[in-house]
Amino acid sequence: MGKRFKSNKERIQCFLKLFDKGDQVLILFWADPDALASAFALKKILQGRVSKVTLSAVNEIKRLNNLVMVEILKIPLTPFQREFLKIYQKIILVDSQPTHHEAFKEIQFTAVIDHHPVTEGWSAEYVDLRPNYGATSTILYEYLKTLRLKPNVFLSTALIYGIKTDTDNFKKSAQLQDVLAFQRLFKRMNKHLLNKIESSDLRRSELRYFKTALHNLKYQGNRAFTYLGKVSSPDVLVLVADFLNKVYETAWVFVAGEYKKNLIIIVRCDGYRKNAGKLVSKLFKNIGLAGGHREKARAEIPFANLSLEPEEFSTASLLKLFKKYFPSKGAKEKPSVDVPPI
Repeated sequence: MGKRFKSNKERIQCFLKLFDKGDQVLILFWADPDALASAFALKKILQGRVSKVTLSAVNEIKRLNNLVMVEILKIPLTPFQREFLKIYQKIILVDSQPTHHEAFKEIQFTAVIDHHPVTEGWSAEYVDLRPNYGATSTILYEYLKTLRLKPNVFLSTALIYGIKTDTDNFKKSAQLQDVLAFQRLFKRMNKHLLNKIESSDLRRSELRYFKTALHNLKYQGNRAFTYLGKVSSPDVLVLVADFLNKVYETAWVFVAGEYKKNLIIIVRCDGYRKNAGKLVSKLFKNIGLAGGHREKARAEIPFANLSLEPEEFSTASLLKLFKKYFPSKGAKEKPSVDVPPI
């Protein structure tokens, strides 16, 4: 999708031609470290070239790491309002595609810059999709490098964190371009600021979710399933899924919870002969929003589209949702087992 470019120089020239000095530009994203860093970099690129640049997340930022990142790296965010779509002349979507979230579907974007697998059913004047890259932050670093713009300490630290989180510290989905970007940004970042962000994982009030997750945990072979019930934020599900993904005997992790009358499912795997993104897309694309990478994926399904009320849903229900993808193999398949509470 979109024009093929021979070089980053040609790409950035085409991108900048979209904007006039009098333009007000809105940069939209679904907030996570990679998206925040990428939007922050775009602001630096466009500053002075247009009249105004506004960074706005369509989701409420609740995850502690992200809140700390925004605060200590001084990332200027403005709460999203639907009225913005009429006020701003140009709208950019970064680290996502219009089909990824309901909030993006009715918006005609000027530009889309992303590293996730390519989706169809949308268009934009400028499209830069690089699914082989580990992070959108790497793409934006290449924009800065091509324009010979030197990122300051805050932006460098943000881009480093964006690359680290989306490549899982280079253990998954990393390419040479991600390594080179990290290497060149490293000398400009502040390790103390980065450590402050990375160490701010969990609030004391959220520890109870881990207790619930372990109590409800069931294994089917080497696949872990747990349902947490109603959660204060989907980010809690991500923390639990990443924790369970560290268990040696586990090849797949499925963590679910209820948030705003939606069933949120977070999936993790090692990516070896597995594809979490394709799995959730295959199962849930017709009843909700679903997608992701080989190793990480997410699905959001309105409970109204399921035959169960939120109060009736359980870990057993979660197992049944994936029964089509993981059919029983008779005697060779290890039975589903409960894990004793700790």
